[in-house]
Amino acid sequence: MSEFRNQTFAEIEVGTTATFSHRLTSMDIDALALVSGEVDPFHVDSQGEPDREIAVESVAAEALLSALLKRRLPGPGTKILSQELRFSGSVSPGDEVTGTVTVAHKHRDGNLIVFDCRVSRGAEDIILGTVTVAAPTERISYSQVATPQVILRRGDAFARLFSLCKDTPPVTCGVVHPCDRNSLLGALEAAERGLVDPILVGPENKIRTVAEAEGVDLRPYRIVSTEHSVAAAEKAVAMVRAGEIDSLMKGSLHTDELMAAVVPSATGLRTARRISHVFILDVPTYPRMLLVTDAAINIAPTAKEKADIVQNAIDLAHILGIEQPKVAILAAVETVNPGMQATADAAILCKMADRGQITGGLLDGPLAFDNAVSEEAARIKKIVSPVAGRADILVVPDLEAGNILAKQLEYLAGANAAGIVLGARVPIVLTSRADSARTRLTSAAVMKLVAQATRTPIGAGLEVAHV
Repeated sequence: MSEFRNQTFAEIEVGTTATFSHRLTSMDIDALALVSGEVDPFHVDSQGEPDREIAVESVAAEALLSALLKRRLPGPGTKILSQELRFSGSVSPGDEVTGTVTVAHKHRDGNLIVFDCRVSRGAEDIILGTVTVAAPTERISYSQVATPQVILRRGDAFARLFSLCKDTPPVTCGVVHPCDRNSLLGALEAAERGLVDPILVGPENKIRTVAEAEGVDLRPYRIVSTEHSVAAAEKAVAMVRAGEIDSLMKGSLHTDELMAAVVPSATGLRTARRISHVFILDVPTYPRMLLVTDAAINIAPTAKEKADIVQNAIDLAHILGIEQPKVAILAAVETVNPGMQATADAAILCKMADRGQITGGLLDGPLAFDNAVSEEAARIKKIVSPVAGRADILVVPDLEAGNILAKQLEYLAGANAAGIVLGARVPIVLTSRADSARTRLTSAAVMKLVAQATRTPIGAGLEVAHV
């Protein structure tokens, strides 16, 4: 712990100077923007992204100069009374700024000290002026306490997905084995929001027992009764093949039971495209929606299989309104090492994109996670790439890495999450008992958008794969 000791009014001499340097992070910029009111959603850059560069206003001076005056000179017990500061220039994440305060005048009446103040970025002065304080008269010291981390949510990326679903009819959805509270009520809430027109496929007596316990009226909904969960999965898949259902939603059966009915070539929903899963994440500390793939279906995909996984994610990004998604192929390092399969796969995938074997996105890799999502990290490591620090899609080395990454972002970083299975004839939502109501609804919204897009030009890429 750092210990801060003040200097009293009597001890301080004219000409005494203190300095403090700090490298600004994205969180610093966001906090300054929030406090100063620089949160206008219409302030975007030429690419339509939130403008990460904000004017240095009085709040920046408060943050930078207060650290000097209240912790170092005079230090603890100091009261800032007034300031006359002139501002010019701007700051961005990664900039190192230095504050300097110098004693200009002392006034015994009120123990007042006037400081000449300067904040600079390299040779550029961005704040100049004076600050007047009431200096302490008694010795004070304290140990620095841990500063609580505050997560600032930049916006609600999922709200835009619900907006895209407005004014369009619901898609027919086979809800497979909805025999517990969450799976049944989640599907019915999605129906109430106009996202799906559910067909409940499973043991009718079990479905009605749950409905009665929850006080739900099932009369508006069609029930297709089956003997058990496996039969429910097989029946729902058969209904898709017959053209009765546009999408599938997992109920209270196991994922492998549903996917066992989906994957057979002769009787399932396979296409020429490999089936894969995409997590859609709204991370509070990231300025755009983030897609992570594959974290639920393919355990250890080959480079060839990853090509389909990447293409599925790119097609989804288009449907979600990302015109040219930036795709980061993740590994532990940024250089190609034949002994590390993830780096070799990344190189292969990028070359496949160069040759037109993967289309619609901008690929780069291998990239470590920090360089994929942090412009600061990429700058420090001198990585020059239009993808680095601005990725829309993260392609993970294998299922374990992806599952850990997605759940870490959700449970430790406060991300909102949704998920969708692609590459089959229809989109599939794999719900979990731990899913929140918002996660279930967002997944249903994504499913609706994908199901609708396969019947429109925007989803032409997926439509071909579904033939």
